[in-house]
Amino acid sequence: MAPKAIEQTLREKVIKAAVKYVADNGPDGLSFRQIAADAGVSHQAPYHHFGDRSAIFGEIALEGFRKFAVVMGAPARADEDTENCVRLCERYVDFAIANKGHFRVMFRADLCQMHESPETQKAADDAFATLLEAVSEMVGDSASIDEIRVQATAMWSLAHGLATLIIDGPLENKIGKVSDRRALVRSVAQRAAEGLRRI
Repeated sequence: MAPKAIEQTLREKVIKAAVKYVADNGPDGLSFRQIAADAGVSHQAPYHHFGDRSAIFGEIALEGFRKFAVVMGAPARADEDTENCVRLCERYVDFAIANKGHFRVMFRADLCQMHESPETQKAADDAFATLLEAVSEMVGDSASIDEIRVQATAMWSLAHGLATLIIDGPLENKIGKVSDRRALVRSVAQRAAEGLRRI
């Protein structure tokens, strides 16, 4: 294998190990030594590719936002509700659960320092633009930019809060065992959509 390919493989191993660690344990205890052990590489390998933890978190956020934009912007599937609010909420929560390691980093400015990476900032902006576009379609051409922003904020807050409660919060401790997560997400999103239509 060519040296460049080997370097890429090592980098990918380090990122993959970091994402898995964050998914299993959260981001706060992440260490280069732990990443190296989990990735099966030398303890110096992470330092070779990333100067510090924030660089690794930045790469995780970049990867996450790129995946996120693809998921949120994909055409509606046959099994999805045709209403944008419900569909986007379902996709948001599904993404968070399927990509916990990314999700737990993407929105933590203290971890990934997005302002220092134009590439990551653009990926995040592209993902948010997908939400704004969907909201614009939902509210119609007569809506002002302020109305669109308020609706987008409401939808984002709902989806993010619900995803966080399911992944990290005490949701089931408070409301009991959730036997059908998708049905719960859909019901909550539909209730929110009804409220948005009354605004």
